[in-house]
Amino acid sequence: MKFFRFDFDSFREIVDALMRNRSRSLLTGFGIFWGLFMLLFLIGGGNALRSKMMANFDGFATNTVVVGASKTTKPYKGFQTGRYWEMTYRDVERIRMMIPELEVVSPMIHNWNLNTVYEDRSYSASIKGVDQNHNLIEIPSIKYGRMLNSVDVTSERKVCVLGKRVYEALFPEGGDPCGKYVQMGSVFLRVVGVDVCTGNMSINGQASETITLPITVAAKIFRRGNTVDMISTLAAPGTDMDYLQTKLRKVLSDAHLFDPTDKDAMFFANTQEVFGIIDNLFRGINLLIWIVGIGTLLAGAIGVSNIMMVTVRERTIEIGIRRAIGALPSEILFQIMGESVTLTLLAGCGGIIFSILLLQLLEKATGTLFFLSFWTAVTALALLAVLGVIAGLAPTARAMKIKPVDAMRDE
Repeated sequence: MKFFRFDFDSFREIVDALMRNRSRSLLTGFGIFWGLFMLLFLIGGGNALRSKMMANFDGFATNTVVVGASKTTKPYKGFQTGRYWEMTYRDVERIRMMIPELEVVSPMIHNWNLNTVYEDRSYSASIKGVDQNHNLIEIPSIKYGRMLNSVDVTSERKVCVLGKRVYEALFPEGGDPCGKYVQMGSVFLRVVGVDVCTGNMSINGQASETITLPITVAAKIFRRGNTVDMISTLAAPGTDMDYLQTKLRKVLSDAHLFDPTDKDAMFFANTQEVFGIIDNLFRGINLLIWIVGIGTLLAGAIGVSNIMMVTVRERTIEIGIRRAIGALPSEILFQIMGESVTLTLLAGCGGIIFSILLLQLLEKATGTLFFLSFWTAVTALALLAVLGVIAGLAPTARAMKIKPVDAMRDE
């Protein structure tokens, strides 16, 4: 019981001391409050910016490499520069057989701005001809119906999946359009699904502005024969994407007789590189935020230390008398250090609460997800406690040096 009475009495003394110097405490506490508020607010804003940016990549696999053919820029085995070459279905099989690290290899045929009509409404959409495996690379968000399947591809069914904007333009009244027919040139296609994915990263046009067909149907409509425009690949987890690009270049250069060192003869879209750039960008932003925030907190901690030094100087007589009547050095240490830590923690808790409330208001006002993780707040509070201890070291050392005789002489 004595231990608990000591803790309570000591804490009450700490609070009384802070209240006696409430103007100084409030001024100093505001520096800590503002520093922690700025740190957490910036972290929450950075998380919102990252969430907003990553929303552009919704529905797209992160370990994807898309490859396409281009014009050669180097002579090779008697062929001149400037030669065009085309990928075929045979290349799809070569890649599947020779690169076992790939889980999915999906060919694509595409066309741009093809007018599609339903009744008296029309929309100029991008057209993609794909197989059923493409759903694993550009992951759909189906609102009505379904995506294409293997039967659609092998049976050459004249079916399609509408992107969100295409659906809204052709069916402004809403409702389920599945089973209805849209006209593309002289071909009528039955709608089997609506993909409402809104990500801005996609292959050959945004998903919302695209009509997706079975690749076998698209090949006949656009008279492509055995050629494909692109080949999308999905690598197994942990695959080195640079190594994968090298192997893809080797396989295709051997098949089509162009220099494997001719980087312009093929083009790659490596999503892992894009996500890596974004991750590095936000690591840098978070590091900068923590540096600025910690700098602000250090300035506040220095203010706490200075105020406590002034407080110790003014309480020299009080501390001397307490030492004279038997107060232990540990009690004096607990008193001064406790005031420093209590002041920083109280101000810090206020900063956490205020920053969370402001982030929630911004979230409701903008519709953007502003958030702070629980462990971020805990880490910030623990850092603040450490700074409070550091801020109390110098005042505590000064208080411990006060001798009862000197304090009596000053009085």
